Amino acid sequence: MIAANNVTYRVGKKALFEEVNIKFTEGNCYGLIGANGAGKSTFLKILSGQLDTSSGEIAITPGQRLSFLEQDHFKYDEFPVLDTVIGGNQRLYEIMKEKEAIYAKEDFSDEDGIRASELEGEFAEMNGWEAESDAETLLNGLGIDAEFHHELMKNLDGPVKVKVLLARALFGNPDILLLDEPTNHLDLDAIEWLEEFLINFENTIIVVSHDRYFLNKVCTHTADIDYGKITLFAGNYDFWYESSQLIIQQRKEANKKKEEKIKELQEFISRFSANASKSKQATSRKRALEKIELDDIKPSSRKYPYVDFRPDREIGNEVLTVENLSKTIDGVKVLDNISFVLGHDDKVAFVGANERAITTLFQILMGEMEPDEGNYKWGVTTSQAYFPKDYNKDFDNDYNITEWLTGYSPVKDVTYVRGFLGRMLFPGEDGVKKVRVLSGGEKVRCLLSRMMISGANCLVLDEPTNHLDMESITALNNGLIKFKGVELFTCHDHQFVQTTANRIMEITPEGNLIDKITTYDEYLASSESARKSIVYTADREDDDM
Repeated sequence: MIAANNVTYRVGKKALFEEVNIKFTEGNCYGLIGANGAGKSTFLKILSGQLDTSSGEIAITPGQRLSFLEQDHFKYDEFPVLDTVIGGNQRLYEIMKEKEAIYAKEDFSDEDGIRASELEGEFAEMNGWEAESDAETLLNGLGIDAEFHHELMKNLDGPVKVKVLLARALFGNPDILLLDEPTNHLDLDAIEWLEEFLINFENTIIVVSHDRYFLNKVCTHTADIDYGKITLFAGNYDFWYESSQLIIQQRKEANKKKEEKIKELQEFISRFSANASKSKQATSRKRALEKIELDDIKPSSRKYPYVDFRPDREIGNEVLTVENLSKTIDGVKVLDNISFVLGHDDKVAFVGANERAITTLFQILMGEMEPDEGNYKWGVTTSQAYFPKDYNKDFDNDYNITEWLTGYSPVKDVTYVRGFLGRMLFPGEDGVKKVRVLSGGEKVRCLLSRMMISGANCLVLDEPTNHLDMESITALNNGLIKFKGVELFTCHDHQFVQTTANRIMEITPEGNLIDKITTYDEYLASSESARKSIVYTADREDDDM
């Protein structure tokens, strides 16, 4: 069990949390939600002891071990991967290293023998003999092949490092597990594995995630941060949303009834207060009026941008033809003879573990890279807007937001441009902020503004939900559902893909294309059936041998 008792946390004079009281108990998974800037990550750091409270305390059941997903991707660069994972249980790792040091001594003394015996006993009690195999199981589940298990962390690329740090957090069955955006940089198989791991985890979990499907799958409770308070709901994200909306609606209806009653009483008092025969009744109604209090309904701190892609022209029947496209990068063939044709109603989600291939394909289609072989052709009625995976170069300048977006606008009118910025939660005063200093989420909203202002009828989006909060993801999701044009996109948000795409294209690790006109859930179901069929066939062949 871990609890916050009267916790207040201040940044300068501003209180991010004010006298928060909440208890997280064993056997439950809590989804910690709230708008960007509400303090989700900060609260996890307070719970983990990385930040001190301004007042109040964090209480943990004595003897329980807390583990959290670390965000410093370079902290363990000089450690082997397996050591990094096992180090998630600090005491076990210390015992292992002390044992190794003792046994490495040339002059092994009696005292060393006694100490080694003590360590061996504690090591066995902590299931130390299974530590390496347990760590390997976690790494394999997250898709990290055995060839990397003894590599130094500094030799791994970013996404693999994130997986290792996640395995470190999960290692050793911690009593309390804190996870901040654990699905970031995970492929679909790894996310599915993590979902099953957390569903079967028997201790306490507190998780922050922008993936609505993930929260719905793993969470038993939802802790909502709003206006410096945390309200606990029993149920997953969808249950929280429905419950919170119902509560607000009920309060509004109750206030409406109270307002009608107030109006009725005021009219009676005004009409009969001077009437001697009705004076007692008027006085009684005055007392009744004084007792009526309207509920204080605060608007949520959540803010939803307005995402609306409106094509300047209707798209024709000929949209995009790709023929025999191939590309090799650094000696690896990422695209191998890719061909497909898009129609004017296609909304295509590109999926699969080969993210480099998807990004390469998008770059080729947008003219940022040349293919080695093959060709592609956009229809004459098409116009394209692009959301790149790496967009930092787009903001490497000294423009302010308004100047930056005006440079891409067909209409060079500041009022016109600020209208688009306002929809994306950039009020007038934010228009003078330099784009170089924007946060990740602000840059994404700027890029979406650029896509909206372009009037394009074909949208190409490479991981657009990264760095967005739940509200912005929902707004973008709804905007793409309504869009009357063609979409090519890749995204790790399950609900986003399921509700948007009507066609799924998978680029395999070998660079080949699997093209299915289907929903995402149907694609996953068919892929799972295919995997089971392969396993079953292999088992039958083994039995026959």
